This record gives sequence, structure tokens and C-alpha cells, in this order.
Amino acid sequence: MGRDVTETYITVPSFFKCPISLDVMTSPVSLCTGVTYDRASIQRWLDGGNNTCPATMQVLRTKDFVPNLTLQRLIKVWSDSLGRYNAAGSPSSDPPSGKEVLTKEELHESLRILTLEKDDKIRLEILSKIVRFVKDSDANRDFLSGKKDFIPMLVDIVAAVVRGLRTTTKLELLILAIRILVTINGGDRERLSNLMLERNDGDCLTAILLAIKRGNLETKIESVTVLDWISFYSQSKMLIAQHDGILPELMKSIGVDSDPSLIEASLSFLITISISKRVRSKLIAAKTIRKIKDILLTETTTVAVTEKSLKLLEILTSLREGRSEICGDNGACVEGVMMKLLKVSTTATEQAVTILWCLCCLFREDKTAKETVERSNGVTKLLVVIQSNCSTTVRKMAKEVIKVLKIDSSASALAAYETKTTHITPF
Repeated sequence: MGRDVTETYITVPSFFKCPISLDVMTSPVSLCTGVTYDRASIQRWLDGGNNTCPATMQVLRTKDFVPNLTLQRLIKVWSDSLGRYNAAGSPSSDPPSGKEVLTKEELHESLRILTLEKDDKIRLEILSKIVRFVKDSDANRDFLSGKKDFIPMLVDIVAAVVRGLRTTTKLELLILAIRILVTINGGDRERLSNLMLERNDGDCLTAILLAIKRGNLETKIESVTVLDWISFYSQSKMLIAQHDGILPELMKSIGVDSDPSLIEASLSFLITISISKRVRSKLIAAKTIRKIKDILLTETTTVAVTEKSLKLLEILTSLREGRSEICGDNGACVEGVMMKLLKVSTTATEQAVTILWCLCCLFREDKTAKETVERSNGVTKLLVVIQSNCSTTVRKMAKEVIKVLKIDSSASALAAYETKTTHITPF
């Protein structure tokens, strides 16, 4: 798997690495148990109130440590031998970055320390290494996701962000925990939903919302993806929709100025939670249809974003208030639907026809939809749909919309189409 060329990956002798940080030691010191650590890492461990050796968990008779000068010299010699590989072309007295990927044995030890460690900076170092581990290969991802207690550990890290002080380090821990969850594809999503929504009294939702608000683009997309995954049950969908701040923040994410990948992820999540009537009502009240209208009226929208926008709009036509909102503003949203007809993909075209059929044939509460289709050259476009490779159901819907527009089989346009005396080409 490809790696960032700016990083240095070197096979480091295991005894050169600190058992806590797993980085090459710069100042190795030994405890009374005989185990050697990097001075900064073991000092943080002891300052945190611990009185045991992290590697052996033996109670320390004394917290004094002795510099391991022999090991420090060996690391210095080894580091100098690698100096010729520096970008500057000259030897360096600093040890290499230690950004090599963990072995499975090292990972096991890291997880053990992570469960015991109280210092957030050390925990952050460990999580950073786990991120590199899971991104390195599918085998690593499968290995880690198969560990029974790992997902609960990540969920606890996410939930802990809203307890006590929300420091920068805690936010970084939250972001890394979410990144790992997304990289390993969430594991058992039913279990993940239960862990996040039932065990933590909404803390996880508050933490994910915080990540969306304060994270960068990658973090926002990953956080929305996790929200989508944990919307597993009807109850969980409603719980998430009712959480203060989530829907308003998602409305910002589907603005036309947002990144297409973020819009796509957000729309996927909104489609997932829109199964129940109550959630659909909340989405309509949150002005989701206005956002979709802006997306559809933008010519540069990606195929995926267009398809998901139309899908969500199709879902919202099931409610009267949704249809009223779609037909509002002189039919601007319906005009956006017509703009995407035959111009994006077969899927988008079929979704657009379904929306038009719901508005013009199934319910017919507002004539605005019919009038907008007529002035958008709808009959001709729907005739093209009929002769396209769309599904039988959609073809039937298109014919019914044409009939509502008062173009029957005896009218000249349809007669011309049926006798093939007029050739219709897509727009």
C-alpha cells in the first residue's frame, strides 16, 4: 500500500523502541524492574500517579530510574549509520522518526497500555500508531476489527470527550478514534450502534457533532459516515434526528459551497434516517428541500450528489408538507428536477420521473408542478424517457405524466412519436 513519500519508514530494532511510545528512545532509562523506557514517556507515566512498571505491571519498590548509557550509545551509532539517507545528504545525530508500522505483537502491547494509561498525550501517541497500522493493509484492519474489546475502547474514547475539560488533546483523540472506526469499516455496525447510543446517554452523539463542527474536511466526512453507520434501528434514526444540533449542522454540510464528498456523505446519512414519517417531517422543517433545490439548480453538481439529492427529494414527496415545499417558490425545485432529466444518469432520470409522477399524477394538490413541467419542455423530454433504457415502471410513470399534461395518443406530438415521423434527441 502506498505511503506518503515525506515520511521515513525504517525497520527499527525492537529493543531501541520505548515500550510506551514505541518510538526510538532518545534518552533511555531503566526502572528497578530492569525494563528500559524513554525518559519522557516513563516520567509522564509516573507523574500520572502510577506506581507500576507499564510493561510488567510489577509494583515499583522505587520510582528512581538509571540512565541506560550503553543502549543510548548503540542507538547513537545506529542512527549515525543511517545519516547518509537524510535529505540533506549529511549524517544526523538524531534518531529516525520511528514511523514504521507496528507489528501485531507491538499492537497487542500498545492496546494493553492504552487501557491503563491516563495521560492523554501518551494515549494520542498510541492511537496515531494504530492509525498507521490499520491504514497499512486489509489484513491489519481485519486483525484489529476482530479484537473483541477494541471497538468498545474506541467508543469510550469518543464518549469521554464531553466529560470534563474539552482540551485540544481530547479533541485529537476523538478525531483519531473516529478515523480508526472508519478505516476498519465500523466492525459490527449493529454492535457499534448499541455501544454509542445505548451505553453513553448521548455523549457519543455530542462528541461526533463536536468533531463535525471543529474538524477539517476529512474529519467531517468521517464523522458523518459514523453517524450513518450507527443509524441502524428505527429508534436510533429518530434519536439522532432529535439530537440538538445535528440536523442544523448537516444542513450546513449540504450547502452548494461545501465539498462534493461532504455533501454526498451528508445526503447518504439523511437518506438513511428518513425512513420514519417523524424524521421526514423534521427534515422538511429543517429546510432540507431548499438545500436540495439549490443543488439541483447548480449545473456543476457531481453525478453522485445529484442522484442522492433526487433520492432524498423523492422520499420527501411522501408528505404533503414536502410536496408543498417542492412546489413553492414558483416551482423552482421542480425546475431543478427537470434540469437533471436525461442529463446526468439513468438512475437520476428514473428518480426525476418518479418525483414528477408523485407531484403530477399521484397527489395533484398543486398545479405549479404541472405548469413547471410544461414550460420546461417536459412532454418532449418525457417522450425521450419512454424510448430510453429506463425500467418498465418508470416508462409507465412517464406516460401517465404525459397524459396529465393533456397530451394523449391522438395529439400530434405523441402521434408523431408513435409513427416515427419525428425524431426526438436527448437534450
